[in-house]
Amino acid sequence: MQSNYVTRDKLGIYANANGGPGPALMGADTLMGNDVYNKDGEDLGDIKEFMIDMATGRIAYAVLSFGGVLGMGDKLFAVPWSALTLDTENKRFTLNALKEALKDAPGFDKDHWPSMADDTWATGVHKFYGTKYIGS
Repeated sequence: MQSNYVTRDKLGIYANANGGPGPALMGADTLMGNDVYNKDGEDLGDIKEFMIDMATGRIAYAVLSFGGVLGMGDKLFAVPWSALTLDTENKRFTLNALKEALKDAPGFDKDHWPSMADDTWATGVHKFYGTKYIGS
């Protein structure tokens, strides 16, 4: 069974195709676990977490898990929210990045999270994904 925001919709947010909040507004819980693909159709991983800028209330990063087997050895990436596009047709996210390039992306493991509020770290992440960073 495919796992996406429709299959994880416990509250009926997306049950009515003619109404409801999506896709302009989406429930965070339904987006967690969504697959991320690139434009070439390569599976880049799935969303594990959202990092919210508490000053603005906006999502700053989606934490993408890539690699590993059964959650072991996964590499995590903080992908700027602006680098992701919701693909409503395939019910997944699209990231403009080659699968091979993610091996060199700034990443971390679950036991060593970076200081995501650090401007130097954030500038490097945004530069890698080609997105604009507006510092703190």
